[in-house]
Amino acid sequence: MKKKIISITLIIVIILAIIGVWMIKNNKTQEENTIQTPQTEEVNPDFVLNVTETFDIEKLKTYKLPIIIDFGASYCPPCRQMSPYLRTLNNNYQGKAIIRYVDIEKYPEYAEDYPMEFIPTQLLICSDGTPYAPTNAEELGMQFLRNENGEHIATLHVGLLTMEQMKTMLKEMGLNE
Repeated sequence: MKKKIISITLIIVIILAIIGVWMIKNNKTQEENTIQTPQTEEVNPDFVLNVTETFDIEKLKTYKLPIIIDFGASYCPPCRQMSPYLRTLNNNYQGKAIIRYVDIEKYPEYAEDYPMEFIPTQLLICSDGTPYAPTNAEELGMQFLRNENGEHIATLHVGLLTMEQMKTMLKEMGLNE
């Protein structure tokens, strides 16, 4: 009887330890996948990573910096995979590039101007205010949006981008390091 009680107690302790480890790991993963901007005293709202209010693309272009605006959502695995890259780029290139993230689950109205079927989708704008147009755009999965006159008005990329891909794009879009 005593051995049975010890065995049951041991099984319960092991199960509780497994649950505890899972909870700690799951909480850490959620924190890592949440895109957060570091807290600083005075931050220009146009340079804050997380978009929480309407933003004006034309105003952002006046900074004459390359722009990446990522549209995603917390339920999207590739979006969560990109979040640390966006956070790092936003931190490292403050004042040199504009890196923004729009959670379309929370703010779907901010994506209404762009024809998106999938997330993540990135809007890419060169430092001179023109849409990014690499020579290998089709190979990279870029979509060129055109107005009724056939004029290239915006470039979208659909899908995951690596840190290196975004760094290369930023340089091609006019990043001055």
